[in-house]
Amino acid sequence: MKRFSYFTEAASASTPLAMVDSLNSSGLDADFWEGRYQAGTDRWDLGQPAPPFVSLLASDHAPQPGHIAVLGAGRGHDALLFAAAGFEVIGFDFAPSAIAAANQAAADRQLPAQFLSRDIFTLPNEFPSTFDYVLEHTCFCAITPEQRSDYVQLVASILRPGGELLALFWAHDRPGGPPYGVTVEELYQRFLAQFEIVSFELATNSIESRSQQEYLARLKVKA
Repeated sequence: MKRFSYFTEAASASTPLAMVDSLNSSGLDADFWEGRYQAGTDRWDLGQPAPPFVSLLASDHAPQPGHIAVLGAGRGHDALLFAAAGFEVIGFDFAPSAIAAANQAAADRQLPAQFLSRDIFTLPNEFPSTFDYVLEHTCFCAITPEQRSDYVQLVASILRPGGELLALFWAHDRPGGPPYGVTVEELYQRFLAQFEIVSFELATNSIESRSQQEYLARLKVKA
């Protein structure tokens, strides 16, 4: 059964964003992200899977296991959650130390997941129409706004016909970035040309600093 929940704009919140940086987009390369991990300023890393994904997989409408790509996988917390639920996982990230930590965690837990160092925008060449699902969490807000159309296209390109984007979008309205802000209205405008909405709801159990700002979405790529 399809569930729909529409919003005209993202909710604002009084909690300040600890991650906001006033950086030129030209600095957002592999060295930049690796530097954040090395400096310990990787505050997007929750040290655990995102609670809304935990709830999704425990619910009656959980997606059936399949082949899933995790974009901006970091140390693999979300990816390994899905691997433990029976998904075949490939995670992608820029930062070598994050990839190494994720692969080690997968090996330690003997989970069906591998993590590769990639620029996500090159994935359509390597993995065309490959995945049943793409998982999104803090990747869309990390890329520059100018890259968002390319992001939508790459997700559609690596999904198989009828595949789904499983996303936890951070729709905040603070200036600067990363993380860059976005409205729910913009998310609809960017994705609806190539995706059908299965569900799109305000997350009810986000971490405190993102409360009332995260939207859990399931978007099916159009045939």
